[in-house]
Amino acid sequence: MSDSGVAAPTFTPLADSALTITLGDRADAAMSARVRMVAAAVRAAALPPVRDIASGYAVVTVWYDALHTSYETMVRTLEPIVNEAAAVAPGADAPVGREHEIPVRYDGPDLDEVARRTGLSVADVVARHTGRVYTVYFLGFVPGWAYLGDLDPSLVVPRRTEPRPRVPAGSVAIAGAQTGVYPYAIPGGWHLIGRTSAELFDPMRDPPAVFAAGDRVRFVRVAE
Repeated sequence: MSDSGVAAPTFTPLADSALTITLGDRADAAMSARVRMVAAAVRAAALPPVRDIASGYAVVTVWYDALHTSYETMVRTLEPIVNEAAAVAPGADAPVGREHEIPVRYDGPDLDEVARRTGLSVADVVARHTGRVYTVYFLGFVPGWAYLGDLDPSLVVPRRTEPRPRVPAGSVAIAGAQTGVYPYAIPGGWHLIGRTSAELFDPMRDPPAVFAAGDRVRFVRVAE
């Protein structure tokens, strides 16, 4: 453990041209902030061998040019950068993204089931879902999908036992302690509680995804 009580970052190889930096074993707002700080520090260093950087719940993965450097050299180079960024108090200097308001019509096919399983009324489910500002932890699963946390604890339900073969684009869903919006029609196993007309992913747009890690998202109930 570091002096701040936070586990020291660990490095592991990923195939022959990438490495993963693990910052902890939890998924929460403080860890998300630490991940963003480390990713931002690595980007700011502008190391010539680095080709790409991606983040997850508690990890940052760095791809590099294996023809011009080695895993051992990259670890030695990155360690002081990563350790300094990871030691900062959670959230103190984390990059803050944009704020988004997403209009939602709460008429999803699983809304009644979520209300039943949580012991809440439909109105309470909607009120608690719209009552929080969510942080984009990271993008993954498919292009444009943002993992948003954290849900009100009263709304936490496990994934569906049988995923749907096709979930319509714009479907607003929950599973576990998180919520998200299906960016286009794809299979999925989250509970569908509403839908939005917002177009959150367009491969012809720059950038193609509306959300980015660190952005804040609020869902707003609309009639249509």
